Amino acid sequence: MGYSLEHLTFIDKLNELFESRMSKHGKIYKCTEEKLHLFEFFKDNSKHIDHRNREVTTNWLGLNEFADLTHEVFKSKYLGLNTDYPRRGNSEDISYRDIVDLPKSVDWRKKGAVTPVKNPGSCGCCWAFSTVAAVEGINQIVPGNLTSLSEQELIDCDTAFNSGCNGGLMDYAFEYIVNNGGLHKEEDYPYLMEEGTCEEKWEEMELGDYQWLP
Repeated sequence: MGYSLEHLTFIDKLNELFESRMSKHGKIYKCTEEKLHLFEFFKDNSKHIDHRNREVTTNWLGLNEFADLTHEVFKSKYLGLNTDYPRRGNSEDISYRDIVDLPKSVDWRKKGAVTPVKNPGSCGCCWAFSTVAAVEGINQIVPGNLTSLSEQELIDCDTAFNSGCNGGLMDYAFEYIVNNGGLHKEEDYPYLMEEGTCEEKWEEMELGDYQWLP
């Protein structure tokens, strides 16, 4: 269901939009009071999105399953734990090749190097999803094989420094993949949205090394 200025102007239309979007995302509220309370956040977010889309033309915002949350609640529930572990990785000088006539931008989605969007839910494991997305991309760019890989393996098995649903860093996740000999396919080690027991299986994709770019 799309929405227009009318939805943001009249309360009955806005409530209709709220009901439609929350139903689409399977939102169930404990009681009427909670629903009315979160509707106010939805109303504020809808108006903010509409205002920004009118002011900014370089990108577009839309309503998603988090539209009934404040920014503070979203951060505390979904962004995981901040850590002060030092950044790791190969610190050698980077050698650039063929840097003449570079394009202004590259959309790796159009080049088939990005898997469909994945949702970690309330498990604070964005570090695992970020790591896996990077590995999936390079696995397509170099050997030409786009395969959805397992975030759950990192959550369950990469526990020396990373902390599962309580946060972590990509640096240590990359090191785990290098030292462990690779990652499983997503279909062989599916995501649970919670911490599980580490399972030792045959690895699908290997990673030789990683490096941070300036």
